[in-house]
Amino acid sequence: MALSFRELQQQLQAAWGREHGEGCGDFDLLMVPSLTMDQAQLELVTGAHHYEERQLFSLMRLRHPAVQVVYVTSKLLPELVVDAVLELMPGVPTSHARRRLHLFDTDDGSARPLTLKLLERPALLGRIRERLRPGRSFINCYVVTELEKALSERLQVPLLGTDPALGYWGTKAGSRDLFERCGVPHPPGTGLAHSLEDLAEAIDDLWETHPDLGGCVVKLNEGFSGEGNARLVFGPLALAGLSRKERLGRLGQALAALPMPAAGWQARLKRQGALAEAWLEGGDAIRSPSVQGTIHPGGEVEMLSTHEQILGGAGGQTYLGCCFPAAEPYRARLMEHGLAVGRALAAEGALERYGVDFMARRFGEHWDLQAIEVNLRQGGTTHPFMALRAITAGSLEPGSGRFLSPTGQPLHYRATDNLSDPRLRGLMPVDLVDIVAEAGLHYDPARLQGSVFHLLGCLSEFGKLGMTCIGRDPEQAAAVYRSTVAELLAGAAARSNDTLPRADR
Repeated sequence: MALSFRELQQQLQAAWGREHGEGCGDFDLLMVPSLTMDQAQLELVTGAHHYEERQLFSLMRLRHPAVQVVYVTSKLLPELVVDAVLELMPGVPTSHARRRLHLFDTDDGSARPLTLKLLERPALLGRIRERLRPGRSFINCYVVTELEKALSERLQVPLLGTDPALGYWGTKAGSRDLFERCGVPHPPGTGLAHSLEDLAEAIDDLWETHPDLGGCVVKLNEGFSGEGNARLVFGPLALAGLSRKERLGRLGQALAALPMPAAGWQARLKRQGALAEAWLEGGDAIRSPSVQGTIHPGGEVEMLSTHEQILGGAGGQTYLGCCFPAAEPYRARLMEHGLAVGRALAAEGALERYGVDFMARRFGEHWDLQAIEVNLRQGGTTHPFMALRAITAGSLEPGSGRFLSPTGQPLHYRATDNLSDPRLRGLMPVDLVDIVAEAGLHYDPARLQGSVFHLLGCLSEFGKLGMTCIGRDPEQAAAVYRSTVAELLAGAAARSNDTLPRADR
């Protein structure tokens, strides 16, 4: 008799979510890096279908000789892209790890979620199932929805991730409820609204309670990466001195013209709702730090990392990259708040990765931290930290939040998913490898510095690339980043000028 999703998850072992320690190295991992998310918002991400490559750093689990990994993608991954990750693995020959890696693809490059493509191909699922040991296998995903839940039940393999029935805690409204429960400071805001009229009334209530606010951020309840956020500035609306009816009229007009990145956002407002939060400003400096953790089977919460997020886009709300770790003055508080949220999520039954985004404002010597949202999934900071931990064999120092190499050297990085430049178009992954090797910028374990790359599939078509640039201090990591960008652009320019075939010269 087939087991339910809940019954399957009871088979998960606590050690399977750990990358170090006893018992963490004898299992089969099925990696399904499906971006099962709002397709309209995904369309805003250049080369989104190549983001299935980001989880390739999970192949580092192969450094344990009893581990087998089955990695599934929409289209077959080029061997060079896979080898570029395996060659970073310390202590294990690439050939040994490659024998324990099994690549499958659906041969379907459409924009639909990978998980849906798998569910449509029972014969392929049968071949995948044959590679997995009963009782010693689990699935890992970028995000868990009803599709991933169905995949787990179809394969009868447990999934290490949060049941989508608990998805509320990863929404904007659920995040605010968690912060309130945990006593984590967060900005004033509104409840959920499902129409422009109700949203205007909620924002007017927020303004009446906090008349000094310069504006608010309107957030779709299920938006991600800032693509469902837009700022509404109060100043031009001149709300002071107006009647309630007049204020609602002006707010309604402003909301109707709101430049939300997500197209057709008003239709999604009706389906999923939206809320507004105070726009945080003032202070001597403003930053966007975040904290990441994981919840192991059994409920133990492990703090993983802290980051300074790099935001951009039209409204300054879109995630572009990050620096690790977060600034020292508030790093410990980030971890304390992250632990409190993680324990509350664990009490609800959540599993695996989660993150909490903050805003930090400096007033003199004091940093004010305000929690913004919870991401109940892997995120843009997941894979660079996974890469750092795997290629250095280092670990996080719990008290300080620093990451130390085995020799005790603190390590830092700057990472991005969005190094985009039209001059990089047409550059093949093999060209990138040549350019970086010639410049001596690949990660060097002896010097504890250099760059590692991802999203290589985006390079030729879109001129876009992801990379993690590691150094022994923040300045060195930033210098590695600048040098890598400069060398890539110079190398691309040199190759674009080399247009004539050799035989014609």
